[in-house]
Amino acid sequence: MATLGELERAVMDLLWDSTQAQTANDLRDLLAQSTGDVDGKELAVTTVLTVLARLEKKQLVTRERDTRPHRYRAVTSREEHTVELMNEALGNVMDREAVLTRFIGGISGEEAAALRRILNENQSA
Repeated sequence: MATLGELERAVMDLLWDSTQAQTANDLRDLLAQSTGDVDGKELAVTTVLTVLARLEKKQLVTRERDTRPHRYRAVTSREEHTVELMNEALGNVMDREAVLTRFIGGISGEEAAALRRILNENQSA
């Protein structure tokens, strides 16, 4: 799975948070509201379109072509994307248990309790 650059992540966050498809202009305006201008310059819509094209190539967004301007939406949810990243990371290591042990060592008590609860629920299902 491809990693995301800073602007790609910002666009994906907006798409994940949205309940409807967005145009490049919509996304540019939302980015300007959330991050302000980039280096004192307004973000160009062509830059957003380039980012969207890259995200589409990475199969993270889909473009609705039946309207003009085109509208974009995330292919999967933020949570599904994160699961894919975690599965890919675990698939690339020889010692999965060591990775899981280090991961668990870095989570909070609340997260550990939630993980225990989820594991217990899955065992009894």
